[in-house]
Order: sequence, then C-alpha cells, then structure tokens
Amino acid sequence: MREHRSGPGGEQARRTREFEDFVAGAAGRLLHAATLLTAESRTDNPHARALLTAALAHTYAVWARLRDEDPYDLARRDLAARFARTAWRHHGGRGPLAALGPQERLVVVLRLYEGVAEEQVAAVLGLSEARVRAVCARSVATLRAAARDARREGARVPRREDAA
Repeated sequence: MREHRSGPGGEQARRTREFEDFVAGAAGRLLHAATLLTAESRTDNPHARALLTAALAHTYAVWARLRDEDPYDLARRDLAARFARTAWRHHGGRGPLAALGPQERLVVVLRLYEGVAEEQVAAVLGLSEARVRAVCARSVATLRAAARDARREGARVPRREDAA
C-alpha cells in the first residue's frame, strides 16, 4: 500500500493514471469517430490519428481542472472542433461516409454515431437546430442513395467482417 503519497508528485502520478485509464477506455471509440470524420479507411487513417492525438493532448492539459465535466465529452468536442477547423483538408476519402462533405460528416457522426442532442450539435457548430436536422436528413438520404447505387451497379458493399 505504498500507493498513497502526499505532495504534488503523488497527485500528478494519480492524475496520470486516471488519464491513462480514460484513454484506455475511450481512445478506440474516439479514433473511430475521427476516422469517420476524415473519411479515411480504418487501416490507413493518419489524419484521424493526428486529430485524436491533439484532442487527447488538450484533454490531458486540462485534466487537473476537470471537476464535474465528462472527459469523454470534452475530448469529443475538441475532436469535432479541430476537425471543423481543418475540414477543408478532408475531402474525398474511402471511408463509409466519403460520399458526404465535411460538415455533413460532422453532423452525422455527432448526431447518429455519438448520439449528441441536436441543440448541442447546433451550439458546437454555430448552426440552428433546424439546420442540423436538415443537414442530418439530407446526409442520411445521400448515404442511402449511394448504397442503393452501389447495389444496383453490382459493386460489392463492404461488410463488417471485411474490415477486421
């Protein structure tokens, strides 16, 4: 039971362990969200990894000041904000959301993958709730049409087993 240390060194070590535990639990889901945003593939996603690294670095920097705030929510917001600032770099791609533009991907990932409420997405992006609803609906329609077209053309639509 030598874990209990007093002083700033012991406190820093405890915070570091807490952050490492957070990363172990959240990094996979955050990386998947970042990969969807950048429209990169699961195996080749350098931009998504860079976004995640920056978001986690910011989260670690403010870790000691977190009180009642959810660190996952903080990291997700930072990831979304960083993507929004650099979205011009993320056109095209081969990921499942490649048919969408950057803002559409951001809305779809936050609303449908992460389950963030419309009003929160609107606040993060500086849009009205009606605009968020419209972008989300249009994006889902675009994805459905792309899937329909791929089936019509006989293209093989990747399945989850293929991505593993």
